[in-house]
Amino acid sequence: MITRHENNGLVWIDLESPSQEDIRSISKDYGLNPLVSHELSAPTIKSQVDLYQNFIYLILHFPSIRRNKEEYDQEIDFVVGKKFLITVRYGASEIVHYVSKIFDTKATLKDGDFGTHAGFIFFFLLGKLYESLIHELSAVQESLNSIEERIYSGEEREMVVSISRVSRDLLCFKRSLSMHRDVLESFEVAGKKLFGDKFAFHLRTLIGGYYRVAHAVENNAAFLSELRETNNALLSTKQNEIMKTLTILAFITLPTTTVLSLFNIDTVSRPIVGLPFDFWILLIIVCGVAIGLYTWFRHKRWL
Repeated sequence: MITRHENNGLVWIDLESPSQEDIRSISKDYGLNPLVSHELSAPTIKSQVDLYQNFIYLILHFPSIRRNKEEYDQEIDFVVGKKFLITVRYGASEIVHYVSKIFDTKATLKDGDFGTHAGFIFFFLLGKLYESLIHELSAVQESLNSIEERIYSGEEREMVVSISRVSRDLLCFKRSLSMHRDVLESFEVAGKKLFGDKFAFHLRTLIGGYYRVAHAVENNAAFLSELRETNNALLSTKQNEIMKTLTILAFITLPTTTVLSLFNIDTVSRPIVGLPFDFWILLIIVCGVAIGLYTWFRHKRWL
């Protein structure tokens, strides 16, 4: 699907899951290099920046972990010319749709413009994409705060799965953003050549936007690491307490079992056995041994 937006002489062409015919049509209209047309025809796992005579081509991947509560990685291809911007994506993007509405509204109301060249459209769009990632990471931070509360509420076992899920989300962020810095630094050099030095501040601002996201990811990852270590320590302590309790119970049971076994030996002379109330006498002996051992363990503070 091809969507065309215009504002003050600038054109933004947005292609969502385009066909081969759509790619050929756009490539012909804007004189795109055949290599670029080939790259646009299908998603790719790599990120890159290429400077051509009248445009810059770059590929970026963006994570999204809130779609159906599963990790979701989306590629967006950008072709940035002086008077046009082409975006190609193989999936829906709420942020791209949101920015396109702003672009169209400003064009309809003639309420300002996006700048003198399409680099400003790219700057605004990428800034909003990074803002959305900060919002995603705020949701991750809320999850970590909830996990912290539940850990100290005695739900260590349940939090093992929750910690693993958040770890997967942050791993998705790191994987998707791993090449952004290199791509943006290369785009900064290419952008100065294509748009001039006056655009240098905006190019540097884009890199700053990436660093804000990267720092937020690292902060959440560090917090997650501390929570995992704390949770593991509490789990180990609880398991050790359980093992200690079971060991003490076994130690209390062993002497009482031994006493009863002695009176089960088939010998000529068996004290107590056969006397009136012999069952109750044996029961009192066993209970006395158990209570004595329990009192001793409490005195030693083993219980």
